[in-house]
Amino acid sequence: MKSGKKLLLATLLVFTMAGAVQCAAEENWVMAPLEKLGRGIANVAFGPLELLMKPYDVNNEQGAIPAITYGVLKGVAFTIAREVVGVVDIVTFPVPLPGCTSDPMDSGWGYGPIMRPAWVVDIEHNAYNFFYDDDVVLRGND
Repeated sequence: MKSGKKLLLATLLVFTMAGAVQCAAEENWVMAPLEKLGRGIANVAFGPLELLMKPYDVNNEQGAIPAITYGVLKGVAFTIAREVVGVVDIVTFPVPLPGCTSDPMDSGWGYGPIMRPAWVVDIEHNAYNFFYDDDVVLRGND
């Protein structure tokens, strides 16, 4: 009986190690879930910033009148969506989700963002160098 338990434990250990090695080879299996958790916490904490950013974006694209009407409504909708996506990321951070790969053109399961842009504040919404220092940020278009 003791040897059966030892054999079962050894088999379980071998399969666990093989799975961990395979996951490590495919992607960074420790940091991807932690990034997903951090993204979820940031989306929940800073989601209301969408109320300011969406009217700003609409103002830049279409003008002031659409910004104070459509932009505000868009900000409310994106705030709600950002909060829900943040909660989903927090709850499901240990497991990959379908359609959430890092590459938006790819399909399959992954730890990538559900919503794009992945973070509430990105480089394009960096007013007064508050979140990112312009001297440190490298831009792809420059």
